[in-house]
Amino acid sequence: MKNSRVALITGGARGIGFGIALKLAELGFDIAIDDVHPPEAVAENLAKLTEHGVQASYIQADISQAEGRRQLLEEIRARFGRLDVLMNNAGVSLKVRLDILETTEESYDRVLDINLRGPFFLTQAVANWMIEQKTAHPERDFKIINTASISSYTSSPSRGEYCLSKAGISMMTQLFADRLAEYGIYVYEVRPGIIETDMTSVVKQKYDKMIDEGLLPIKRWGYPEDIAKAVAAIVMGYLDYTTGQVINVDGGFHLRRL
Repeated sequence: MKNSRVALITGGARGIGFGIALKLAELGFDIAIDDVHPPEAVAENLAKLTEHGVQASYIQADISQAEGRRQLLEEIRARFGRLDVLMNNAGVSLKVRLDILETTEESYDRVLDINLRGPFFLTQAVANWMIEQKTAHPERDFKIINTASISSYTSSPSRGEYCLSKAGISMMTQLFADRLAEYGIYVYEVRPGIIETDMTSVVKQKYDKMIDEGLLPIKRWGYPEDIAKAVAAIVMGYLDYTTGQVINVDGGFHLRRL
C-alpha cells in the first residue's frame, strides 16, 4: 500500500467535486470519490484521475443515510488505510423551486438531509478517525473542507430550503473548527458564487444577463477549477495559521457596493 495522502471528495463524480478531485490528483493525493451515480457513469472521470499516477476509487454511497456513511468509510479504510482530507462537497438543488409560503416538507427534508445532515454526521465520523490517526501519526496534517455557497447569506425565497442548508454548512464549519483545533485538525469553508456546472446550466441565460449588467466585480462565470485552486491552497498548508476560515470564490459577489 502506498503512503500517499488520501482525500475523500463527496459529490466528486462531476462538476465542482470532480474539479477538486482532479486538482488533488495533480498534487499527488490518492483519491476516493463518493457519489450516487452508477459506477459506469463515473468510469471516464475516474480514469482521468489515475493518469496522474495516483490511486483513485469510486464508492457509490448515499451519505444522507447512516448505512451509506458507514459503508463509505469502511471501504476507504480497506482500500487506503488512512484519510487525510475530507471534502464535503455533495449537495443537491431543489427539484422544483417554490416560494417559501408553499415549500413542502418533502422537499425540505430531502435537501436538508443531503446537504446538511449527511455532511454533519460524516464529518463527525471522519473527525473521530482523524483524531485516532493524529494520535498515532502526529506528523501528519489533516484537513476538513466544506463547500457552502453565497446562498449561505443571500436570500432566495424561491429556494429557501437550499439557503438554510448552506447557512447550516457555514455554522458547521465554525463548530468543527472550534472543536478540532486542539488536535491540530483544521476546518475550512469554500463559498462558491455563480459556478458553471450542470446544476447551473438551467439558469445560464439568467446569470449571463446579470453578470453582463454588473452583478459581479469580476465579470465572468466561475469554474470548478477556481474552487479547486482554493482547496489546493488549504491542503498544501498555505493557510495553516487559520481555521474556520471562509474563502469566497465568487467573483467578488460578497462585496457590498454602492
